[in-house]
Amino acid sequence: MTTASQKTVQLLEQIVKVVPVGTNLALLQLMWAMITGSFLSSRGAIHSALAKSGFKPGEIGRSWRALRWGKWNIHELIQRFRQQVEQTGQWQSHEYGGYRPLAVDTTAYWRPRLQGWPGKLYRQLVGKTMIGIGFGLIADVGQVGEQHIPLIRAIVRGHDAAESEMTLKERTVAKAVRLLNENEVLLHDGGLSIAQLQAAGAARFVVRLGTNCTARRPCLPVYKGRGRRPNRGVLVRPLTRKWKDRMLPATCPDVTTTFAFDDRTIATHGWHELMRSDLKVADNHERYSIWVFADPLFKTPLVLGTNLPAAPEVIFSLYLDRWPVEQIPLVAKQLLGCQRQFVFAHTSCWRLGELALLVGNILTWLATLLPPQPTGYWDRHPKKHPGGYAGSWRRPFFQKIPFLTGDFEKSGRRLTIYRRELMLIDG
Repeated sequence: MTTASQKTVQLLEQIVKVVPVGTNLALLQLMWAMITGSFLSSRGAIHSALAKSGFKPGEIGRSWRALRWGKWNIHELIQRFRQQVEQTGQWQSHEYGGYRPLAVDTTAYWRPRLQGWPGKLYRQLVGKTMIGIGFGLIADVGQVGEQHIPLIRAIVRGHDAAESEMTLKERTVAKAVRLLNENEVLLHDGGLSIAQLQAAGAARFVVRLGTNCTARRPCLPVYKGRGRRPNRGVLVRPLTRKWKDRMLPATCPDVTTTFAFDDRTIATHGWHELMRSDLKVADNHERYSIWVFADPLFKTPLVLGTNLPAAPEVIFSLYLDRWPVEQIPLVAKQLLGCQRQFVFAHTSCWRLGELALLVGNILTWLATLLPPQPTGYWDRHPKKHPGGYAGSWRRPFFQKIPFLTGDFEKSGRRLTIYRRELMLIDG
């Protein structure tokens, strides 16, 4: 039994201990099939993946029934995983200017041929909406050593199969606002407006805005002496853009500064005390700021909206911590092979997706603790990443020798405790 395999099984064992006896062992076997990459070779089929992991037909049936009808909740498993991470003391949350990032994202498992599922989400790869099972992700961002590691705080499933993508985003943001601590900042990429964040009651946020975004000053311009009196503030346009044959100039910034970041200089322009462009001055409104960052590595400037009274380098660093949350669905779907699913009941579709996202985060965490694992003979200088372990554990399976505690006794059996241990089979 290798050290890496032993630590993996021990961590999974601690996570599923909150699940009732019998279901916990079945869930452990299913999570092991995911984490070993068996879903890659089975192309998303649950029974085939469990069979490739070495489980018997009776165990395969129990794991499948535990997924569909088992009494367990993904939020309990997430809390157990977070407790195990915190006990090690190696993961440290990022902090910039006294603020900690809380990244929010949405992802989907695409099922274009799934019948009876009316919900559709936009898929950028094909440029249109497709049938998909959507999830919202809320994650803390920190690091172990020099590696940035996201840590799931909550997974938001769709309200029902017919829920739209925008409704899912709004419910995910509302959930993140409820989980937001005093010194945490909600981070979101494009696709969400300032109005939606303000409607959700986000006390602190940083969101990416479009290059054609506009805002207004919270005071009325001087009356010109003729015509109708203005009821809206002066329009603020952060970037110059073209409309038909006209060039619309950018508004002069309130603040212009530069700061050093990773051996390069980033020019910054800021506009403060702004209100949404769709509101009138007499309306109730919350004020925010717009920052434009001109990074020499990119042609298009980065436009961010925030209500934080912080320095531009703090805003910029906070937004960069939005991207580690993308690693969770990347590992779950691409590296572990769970982007394909052969389940059709709505409950199974939700649960399999949630479990795959959690296992993807677990594998990412384990990759930072265990020694680097090469992805193949060509990898002479391996680095710590989840792909190496998902590829090297495809042959292991459980054997009937002790490794589990008595809490995993099968329901319906005598007091005889069935213990198992992970063994590696050559060739």
